Formats: sequence, C-alpha cells, structure tokens
Amino acid sequence: QVQLEESGGGLVQAGGSLRLSCVASGVTLRRYFMGWFRQAPGKEREFVAAIKWSGGNTYYADSVKGRFTISRDYAKNTVYLQMNSLNPEDTAVYYCAARRGTLWTMTEQSYDFWGQGTQVTVSS
Repeated sequence: QVQLEESGGGLVQAGGSLRLSCVASGVTLRRYFMGWFRQAPGKEREFVAAIKWSGGNTYYADSVKGRFTISRDYAKNTVYLQMNSLNPEDTAVYYCAARRGTLWTMTEQSYDFWGQGTQVTVSS
C-alpha cells in the first residue's frame, strides 16, 4: 500500500523559509513523478512543483519559480520542497502527490496517490 507522509509545515513570518518533506512508503519511485500541490482557504487546489524521480527534471508554477526548489533523496525515498521568500499568499495546506508514468502534468487528477497535507501559514 502506497503511503505519502508530509511534514515540515508551520508558522513563519513573511520573508522566511520552510522545508517540507514527503516520505513515500510501499512504492518504488523509479517510474514516478512526485509533485507538490497546495490549497488555500476558499480556493481550489493548485500545482506547485514536480520532479521526475529518475532524471530529476523539475517543474514549477510561475508563482513559486525562483523561490521554491523541489528535490529528492533516493536513499530516503523522500521528496523535499524548500520554500524561500515566503509571503502571505503562500499560506495553504501543502500536499505531496505521486504519479505513475514518465510524462509530467500539473493536473491533480493525474496523480495517483496523495498525502494528508501539512499546513503552512505565513504571517505578514
């Protein structure tokens, strides 16, 4: 059974940084894309970043490009989201997701497994 568990969320002041982690179990990620999505209060869930496990190709939403970095650790079966220069608009529940296959997409319906989410709150 595939499980994704996020951690690292919290409260941070504007301009600060956080690093989110997502540990995957029950799956070999070699043929997966790993993605981060977020959902702010009253808004739909949106794509943030994705990484191809094999090869390390990365993709970002325009709103986070240059501030967020997605990476992975083979040995730990973990994907990270380093978030810098945070602002209140980044406040949301952040979800880790896994998608089988070799093609990237930002469409959440294309992702097969999801974590429970971790809250990120940025104060002004």
